[in-house]
Order: sequence, then structure tokens, then C-alpha cells
Amino acid sequence: MNKTRRKIGVLELSTIFILIVSGLSGFSGCSSLLNYKIARSIPPGPDRQWQPPRKAVTAIDTTRKVPSIPRDLLASKNNWSLEEIIDLALRNNPQTRVTWALSRSAAANLGSRQGDYLPQLSTDAVYSKTRGSAVAGRFDYDQKSYEPSLSLNYLLFDFGQRHADVDAARQALYSANWTHNATIQNVVLEVEQAYYQYLYSKALRLAQDASFKEAQTNLDAAEQRHKAGLATINDVLQARTGFSQAQLALQSVEGQIQTIRGALATAMGLPANTEYDVGLLPDSLPVSEVSDKVEELIAEAQARRPDLAATRAQAIQAEAQARSVKAEGLPSISLASNWGRLYYNSRDNHRDLSNMSISLHYPLFTGFSHEHDVLKAEADAEAAQNRLQIMEQKVVLDIWTSYYELKTAQQRLKTSDDLLRSATESHTVALERYKAGVGSMIELLTVQSALEDARAQNLLARTDWFLSLAQLAHDTGSLWIPEGTSIEQRYEKMKKDGQK
Repeated sequence: MNKTRRKIGVLELSTIFILIVSGLSGFSGCSSLLNYKIARSIPPGPDRQWQPPRKAVTAIDTTRKVPSIPRDLLASKNNWSLEEIIDLALRNNPQTRVTWALSRSAAANLGSRQGDYLPQLSTDAVYSKTRGSAVAGRFDYDQKSYEPSLSLNYLLFDFGQRHADVDAARQALYSANWTHNATIQNVVLEVEQAYYQYLYSKALRLAQDASFKEAQTNLDAAEQRHKAGLATINDVLQARTGFSQAQLALQSVEGQIQTIRGALATAMGLPANTEYDVGLLPDSLPVSEVSDKVEELIAEAQARRPDLAATRAQAIQAEAQARSVKAEGLPSISLASNWGRLYYNSRDNHRDLSNMSISLHYPLFTGFSHEHDVLKAEADAEAAQNRLQIMEQKVVLDIWTSYYELKTAQQRLKTSDDLLRSATESHTVALERYKAGVGSMIELLTVQSALEDARAQNLLARTDWFLSLAQLAHDTGSLWIPEGTSIEQRYEKMKKDGQK
């Protein structure tokens, strides 16, 4: 008997051992299968590219709306004004559409939070069918019931949680709207920068073309003097070198123009190959000294910068969110009411049900989750305040930088005008001297190089003045585009508004 029990015990142990080994083998097989599935989902190795399956390759959406160009702009596509370009950019640029959609989302969220002040009404309907037997199966029964009901729930008091939630949602809406305004100003600045850089490249092409013609004139003069025996072949070679350099510079500018032209089209939300053109960089600018003090511009920026206002609203939102989280740990009083009717098998057999209750909810212990939520909300509010302080310092730095960059651009513009006049006169004198046989080719080429540099410096100074003016208007939060108003008039308006 004992031997039999021992045999059974050994058999049971053997069976358990076999099951354990089989389980481990099965687990090992499952692990291998998982590794195989993972290997099929990732690149084969660190030095190999991932080959996407067909499901991962998204089809190109051919139904996407193509940016539209108004008919009046299509009719005058060779001379678009800055105001027309900005208007087109604000219509087509996806950045403004994104922020506008976020504003609508924030407005809907505010409406949702305000709904917590209103009663919540709901209706339910329950249909049930029950079959069974009783008294040891002697009696069978089949019962059907239908119960429609109407429920009303109303939060009466919650120590300010609803008010804090609504306040946070309202500040989020303000932040989204301010962000939309800031995005519009950023798009306007981006367009103006690309616009004036395009004007600069076109003006530079004209300047390089003038230098090319002057180099051709120098080459013709050298060849004529060489034929008359008044100059050596070295003069001709030097003049030909200057001619080739001017030709190369002209060709380089041609490529630069197309690149900047594509960038401006992209800033307008249009394809880079869109056919259009703009005017020319003005020769004379209504330059006047910046009459506002930098402290006045800083104060204006603190009142009008939309990105600063958005950051300020985010800080207030974080404070409201912290109040809401704190209120979650306080009592709340709610009213609940329910009306219903329970039908049994037929409409005539029914029972009316109704109840009304007032409940008090007070979370006594939440596993310290609420305490940690409060600490997190307070830390988030502190971080938001510090971000606001960083933004305020950035605004001051932006105004300080753009203010003195504009003053420097105004001084460089005056200096470059004087430099261009003297370089032009020097080139005229040097060319006449060379034709008269008094001057040398080296002197003429040196003066011509100085003239080319003076032209480039003057064009760059004029462009920098426009760019600095646009940057200062952007940094003060005044970069807005009234119809039919030039950038110079907008700056004058900005100064008048600041004085008011």
C-alpha cells in the first residue's frame, strides 16, 4: 500500500515537472514569437532604413483646397503692392487658420464649462424580459417590464470650483485669441521681410546691370586705346577681367532673385512657382529720426504686444486652475430628482416612481492624490508666472534692439547716400582721365569697384531701413495693415498713438 502511494506520488511529481517544463518551453516559444513580430515592425538594424508597408504610405489628398488669388490681382500680377500681398497671405497662410481654429475650440470649451451652472437633464428607458419558475418548477412565469424615466441633477454649491473652471476657460480663450493676433503679426512681418528682400534683390540686379555696362564701357575704352597704340595689352586684359567679374555678379543675382521670389510666394501661402511680380525699391525714403523715447516704446509694447498678453492670460489661467484643484477637496452640495413609470406586461399595469434628494459630497481621503494634485497645480502656476516674467524681459530686449537698429539704419542710409554720390563722381572723373590718357586702368578699375560697393551698400541700407521699421512696429505690437496705408504712414500713426 505504501509502495503504491509512493509510486503515485512520484508519478504526480513527474507530471508536475513535465507541466512546468512544458510551460517554460511554451513561454520561451511565445517570447520568440514576440521578438519575431517586433523585428518585422522595425528597421532590420541600426544601419538599415525602414521599409514602410502599404498601410503606412498615405495617399496624396488631391481634393485639398488650392490657395485662391482674387481676379483683380490676377489682372495685375506684374505689380502687386505690399498691402495686396499681406491681404493674400492672411487669406491663405495656414498658420492663421490654425490659430483661428484653436480660438473656436477655446470658445466652445468656455461654453462647456459655463454649462456646469445649469441643471443637467437626462432621460432613460429600460426594457426587461424575465422568465423563471418557482416552487420546484411547478409554476412558470414570464414577465415583461418597461421603465421610462426623467432625471434632473443640479450642483447647488461647490466652494468656487465651477467659477475657477470658467475663469480658467475664459483666460484660455483670451490666450488663444491673443495668440491668433500674434500669429497675424508674425505672418505680416514674415511677408514684409520677404517683400523687401525681394525688392532689394531686384534693385541689386539693376545695380549689377549698371556695373556690367560700365565694365563694358571700360573694356571698349581699353581696346580703343590699345588699337591707337596708347595702352598696352595689359590694360585690355585687366578691363576684360573686370567685365567678366561684373557678368558673373549679375548672373548670381539673377538666381538669388528667383529664390527670394519663391520664399515670398510661400509666405503668401502660394506655390513657389506662382507667376507674380512687385514694384521696385523706392529711390528716396521719408526718413526722419525716431522721436519716441525707447522707454515710451517699451511701455507701448507692454500694453499692445499680443504674445505678451497671451502669456499673461496663460498665467491667470494657471492660477484659476490651481483654485479649481483646491476646491475639489472641499464639500459640494447637489440636488437630484428622478421621475419614472414602471409598466408590467401591459400599459394598464404600471407603477409611478419619483424621488428627490439633496446630497453632500466631501472627499475625506483620496490616498494623498488630491494633495499631490494641488502641489502640481501650484507648481504649474508658479512656472506660468516665471514664463510671464521671461516674456516681459524679452519684450524689453526686443524693443531695445529694434529701436537702436532703426536708428543705426537711419544713420547708415544717410552715410551710404553720401558714399554713393562721391563714388559716382569719382568714377566719372576716373573714366574721363583714362580716356584722356592721364589715368591708368588700375585706377579706373579700383574706382569702379568702389562704385559697385557703394551701390550695394546703399541698396542694403535702404532695405535695412524698411526691415528695421517693420521689426520695430512688430515688437511694439503695432504691425497692423489698414487698407491703403504704407509702412511709413503706419509708423507715423504708431508714433501718434504712443503720444496719445
